[in-house]
Formats: sequence, C-alpha cells, structure tokens
Amino acid sequence: NNNRIIPPLKSNYDVIPNIQTLVPQSDFFVLSKNTIINTINNDSKELNYFINNNKLINTNIENEIVLKIDENIEGNNEGYSLEIKPNLISLIANSNEGIHRGIQTIKQLALLNQNEGNLFIPCAEIKDFPRFEHRGMLLDCARHFFSVEVVKKYIDLLSFYKMNTLHWHLTEDQGWRIEIDKYPKLTSHGAFRMVDNDSVYGGFYTKQQIKDIVQYAESKYINIIPEIELPGHSQAAISSYKHLSCTGEQVEVVNDWGVFKEIYCAGNDSVFVFLEDVLTEVIELFPSKYIHIGGDEAPKTRWEQCHKCQKRIKEENLHDEHELQSYFIKRIQTFLKSKGKELIGWDEILEGGLAEGAIVQSWRGMNGGIQAAKNGNKAIMSPTSHAYFDYDLKSIDLQKVYSFDPIPKELNEEEKKYIIGGECNLWSERIPTEENLDSKVFPRIFGMTEVLWNYPKNKDFKTFNQKVQSQYPLLEHYNVAYGEESIPFTYYIEPHLNSSNITLKPYSEQIKLKYRMLCPTCDSTFQVYSDKILIKHSGELQVQALKNDKEYGELASLYFDTHRGINSTIEYQKKYSDYYTGGGDKGLCDGKLGSLDFRDGSWQGFWGHDFECILDVGAKNEAFEIAANFYQYNNSWIFIPTEISAEVSHDKITWEKFGSTTSDNDPKQRGKFIKTLSIKRDKSMVFRYIRFKAKNIGKVPDWHEAAGSDAWIFIDEISVK
Repeated sequence: NNNRIIPPLKSNYDVIPNIQTLVPQSDFFVLSKNTIINTINNDSKELNYFINNNKLINTNIENEIVLKIDENIEGNNEGYSLEIKPNLISLIANSNEGIHRGIQTIKQLALLNQNEGNLFIPCAEIKDFPRFEHRGMLLDCARHFFSVEVVKKYIDLLSFYKMNTLHWHLTEDQGWRIEIDKYPKLTSHGAFRMVDNDSVYGGFYTKQQIKDIVQYAESKYINIIPEIELPGHSQAAISSYKHLSCTGEQVEVVNDWGVFKEIYCAGNDSVFVFLEDVLTEVIELFPSKYIHIGGDEAPKTRWEQCHKCQKRIKEENLHDEHELQSYFIKRIQTFLKSKGKELIGWDEILEGGLAEGAIVQSWRGMNGGIQAAKNGNKAIMSPTSHAYFDYDLKSIDLQKVYSFDPIPKELNEEEKKYIIGGECNLWSERIPTEENLDSKVFPRIFGMTEVLWNYPKNKDFKTFNQKVQSQYPLLEHYNVAYGEESIPFTYYIEPHLNSSNITLKPYSEQIKLKYRMLCPTCDSTFQVYSDKILIKHSGELQVQALKNDKEYGELASLYFDTHRGINSTIEYQKKYSDYYTGGGDKGLCDGKLGSLDFRDGSWQGFWGHDFECILDVGAKNEAFEIAANFYQYNNSWIFIPTEISAEVSHDKITWEKFGSTTSDNDPKQRGKFIKTLSIKRDKSMVFRYIRFKAKNIGKVPDWHEAAGSDAWIFIDEISVK
C-alpha cells in the first residue's frame, strides 16, 4: 500500500541553530498534500512552496498549520512560538519575520524526520529567538564572479539556517560587478580582466538582476548590504577611469591577489563626485539602511607622493596620510547620512579618528571592535581567527568556529551592547566555482549560526557535532557540495637521532586511517594505522582518512628528510612569529618538510629582521653540507633571503666559518615556491654547534604593490649532511 504512513522510530530535533526552549512531546504531525495552511495577517508562500516541492503521499489525514501574528507575544522581531500537535501546528510571532524564522524550524524538522516518502514533524512546544541582531555572511563576487542562481541559492541557505544578512562584496582590484549608468566603463571594461592564458575573465550584475536578487532576498527576510570598496581595492575602477588615481596613468584590471598601491586620489574632488554618483545609484538599488565602504588595506604610497593629496593634508590641517584616510571616510559618511544611510567599514576606518555613528567591522582580531565599542560605535565581529572561511581547515575548522565568542571580555556591560553581531567571510581569491564555495561554507557556517543565534549558552561541541551529522542529508537535499568538518587527522613528531616517530590522531572516532611510506627501500602497500610510525628514510608518507568506509578528504602527503641534525636543540636570536611557529623550538630539525601551503604548521615566519639561530647537534658531529628550505610568495610579502651563512664551533665561544651562499632568486617571481639554499664543502668539518644566518630582503621592494612594508622570511628544516 503506497499510502501507508510509517513514522520514524525516533523523533529527531537536531535543528541548527539550536532551539532556545524545546519541550518534546510524543507523536507526529504528518505533512501531506491535504494539509491546510491557515494564515492571519502574514504571507505563507514559503510553506506552500515547501509542501508543493516535496514528494508527499496523498493521505486522508486532515490537519492544519495556523500562522498568526500577535504583537503582544514576547521576544524580538525574529522570535516565535511553535506548538506542534498531531493535528495542529500553531506558529505565532509578533512579525512576519518571526513567522518566517519559525517556518524554517518546521521545514528542518520535517526533513530531519522524513521516512518512506512522508514528512513527519515531531510534536513539541517551542519558544525561540536570536541573541544577535546581525547574523551575516560576506560573499565576495569580485575576485571570482558567481551567477545570479548561486547568489539566490545562498540567500535560500542563509534563510534556512536563520542568518539574516548577506554582505555582498561587489567591487575590487580584480573586477567591478555592479552596473552604474553614469559610468558605463566600470562594467564594459572594469568587470573583466586578462588571465594568464590571455583569455578574458569576468562578469557583472545588471541593475535588473540586482533588483531581482534584492526582491528575492526580501521575501526570505535576508538584508543585503552592498560593499563598494574605497579608497583602496579600487584598481578596476581606476583602470576604467584613470583620472581617479593620483598619477593619472593607465593601469590594468588586476589579475593577481594581494594589496595594491593604486587607490583613489584623496586630493582630487572629482573622485568624490564619482563616488557620490556611484553611491547614489547603489542606494537606489538596495533598501538596506547600511552601506559598506570597505576602508581596509589602503597603502599610502601614492598619497605620500601626490601633490594634490599633500595639499589636501595641509588645507584640512591633517597630521598625516592616516588622518587623510579618516577625512576620506568621514566625507563619504556625510554623504551617506544625507541619503539616510549608515556607514560600515573594516576596522582600518579607526585609523586617524573614527566618524561618529560609523559601524566598525573588526577583522584584524577583536581589537577594532573593542575600540569601537569603547568609543560608543556599533561593531560587527568577523576576526580572521574564527570567521574567515576562505582559510584552510588547518587554520579554522568547525570546532574553532563553534568556539567563537563575539563579545570581548575587555568590555563592560554597557559597552557589550555595541556588539551587534558577527559575520563569516568568504573571500573568493581561491574559490573559483560553486562547488569550492559550498565546501568552504559548509559545514563551518553551522558553528557561526549557532553562536550568533544562541549566545551565550554553555557550549558542548560533542552534542553540537552530533546535530551536524543529521544535517548532511538536508544539505544533499539542497544540492550543497559540502566539505569536511576539520582536517581528517593531525600528527605529532618525535624527533630522534637521524630519525623521527610520527603519531597520527584522527579528528573523531568515526575516522579511520591508512598509510604507506614511499621511498626506494620502503614497502609501498597501504597499512591500517594503529600506532606510531618510524620514519628512518627520506621520502613521502601518504595518509588517507576513511569515514563510514568512504574516503574522507584528500590523500595527504607528508615529506621527510632524514639527516644528522634531527633533534638538535635550537637557540634563536629572535623568536619566530606567534602566527607561524612551525612546530615550535624543535620544528626546524624534526625531519618533516614544509609544503607549498605556508600555513601547514611546518613553516616558521620571521618578520622584518634577519634570521639567526644556534643549533646544538651533539658532540663530534661532522658535515659536508648545511642547507635549509625557504619559501617565497611575494603577494604575502614572503621572500627568499638574499644570503645564508654558517659557522661551527666546539664550545660556542670560538667559531670557524663553514661557508656562505648568496641567492640567485628573483624576488619578482610570482606564485608560491620553495627553494633550498645550501652551503657545501669539499672537506667535512667536525663540530657540536652551528650558527646559521639568513639575510632578510629587508623592505618590500619599490616595484611591489606594498612597497616599503617589512618583509618575511619563512624557513623550514635546517639539514646537516
């Protein structure tokens, strides 16, 4: 009988974000084609669409869903009350927005309790509301362009998981994505860039498409905040209209990632005319009370050399270029205020003085938000430590996001009120496709929506993660190509003389590991991991994670070099960066080699100074060669050192020169690469200590977009052979 009704064996209440107050009841409400939706003073299209677009069996059951607005109900505009009985669901809120949030709970419960073609909603009494008013996701469509369909898909997903804001990043050095009638070259020219194979990449949204997207978002109670970057990250606009720059020279739309020195000229009034014209057209398209103007990563090199900008500093009695940026932001804010809009900017807008009423989005840690709140300005928290979903899982995994606390402990009770919420940020430099986007966002966004909806409830990651497992069939239902919760395993190195032990730790009990070692004398068959692996040969260790007997994540490769310096004690002249510790004080002599991912935990970073250390390799060692691996990625100001040198000693008092080597590296070479610099001798030397030095390039060179900034040295594995 195809019309039989078989309920699930157990009710599933694994809604994300977690419901504030839930009292489970026995029995189920059966959702069917015959279910009546009774509405009073609100729109029920969302629920009707959901029912009509699921394969429900026609049954003779008569039941009813009542949606009712009651202005006297407790809670904020997004709060709701939900009573689920076998024949009646009653959803009450004091606004249509609250009704909409409650409908998402009904939809999730129905999909979580699906069984043999029927959607069952477990009976319960529910009261629910969000803690923060701003719960958002930034989508960068400027570095890589996403279609209207993808933007709408994410509006749907944000709505389904009770977020309420899409922060839409529309202009960048690499592309201008919004049609502006008064300046057609912004899209005819600025929306496209030449890529490496001489093909053209780009795209933009027409005004009609934007109106359609905004209207669609409004129907889902998602507020879209547009971001029009200024004064930096503006080379696509400058490429389209060269008079907007300090030099007036023609530049290209950028086909690379990083921070670029071409920014709007702050001394040129025509720049402000241009921006006011652009923002006028933007405001006509977006009903949001907020306009985001960026304000981040604006190098001052051009302003320092521009007579118009220097004249502006003098005329406005400003102290320096930082105050000039503050002048720039305040002038734009005054214009936005005249149009009834509030300004949001990244935390750099604090530099040189913060405009009254401006909202700070804190990304360089929490300090920007702290400073804003203490100043009486509202703040949105999206620090790189927890909220940057373009970062690798090694840096930010689901558990890290879930641990996020948007309210700094440094604030008092009054100041805490200025933290209006948070965002997860999706910068798209390395997110070229919808599938890449999905895998970066999900499941990590579950941690963010949980924090922003339920804060400050006590957190229990194990219970939360069990709920996440229930959500994967729902993501598949909505065609989301989700990624992993974390890197499948971590590893620990125990260096010994000429060898290392490696211990693998799976992310969870569900993860099993298999491995093999590739080297000329190794057995290359995969083995099930159970205990420490002894690495006594140089080569490649391959590890594959399995979850439910299926491959989980990609095959991981760890590279090793066995040499006489393993397990040396290292004494640093200046310590490595807290951000790039590379395994700590044993990290440069553990046998494990860093990969092309400079955030892989193997690289040690040294910023703005030379590298120098002393290695204690043990009594009566000898070597013909001392070498080290260095990293270059000049987009992130990381350069190969210009020279390395080594001295050796028996007592750390008297030193003999072992040798030195200058680098033939081209600092202009783009991309990420690793270079081994070595010092070789015809005759070996006997010693106990090595003093090893690497000379920093110093400042980022003049030809670079960030000229004058301090440069990094990244080093891993000093080998002694």
